[in-house]
Amino acid sequence: MTQKQIDLPLSQMANGAIQEKLDYELKKVFDNIHDPNTKAEDKRTVTIKLEFVPDENRQTVKLNSNIAIKLANVLDTSVTVLTDKDLANGMIEAKELKSKVPGQTYFDDNSDLKTDIGDPVDVIEQEEARRNIINLQKGRG
Repeated sequence: MTQKQIDLPLSQMANGAIQEKLDYELKKVFDNIHDPNTKAEDKRTVTIKLEFVPDENRQTVKLNSNIAIKLANVLDTSVTVLTDKDLANGMIEAKELKSKVPGQTYFDDNSDLKTDIGDPVDVIEQEEARRNIINLQKGRG
């Protein structure tokens, strides 16, 4: 078997430090691939850059290695926000629309009826009923 003229196995150079760095970056790549917040089909890249810097006599060469990765971006998340101005106090309000349609109630994961912004309907109805009760006995002798 002939001996290799250029014998620089990357996995063994610098006592395995280049391979160790590559393994570290590959872990990040595969974590990103399995992250449900990223698009599965997006490309991920690993770039290994080797830079050779010879001395003026061309007898020794400093070899610098750089490993760079490009991961898939995290997916965007969007919500619809309802906003209005409270006429009573002039304050601007903003809340997430949870029912998908303004003014529409919905059932949450626990089967509780909620308003379009997620407030419990039964609590609101009880509060409104207490405010609107007319005491017909009041003022009678």
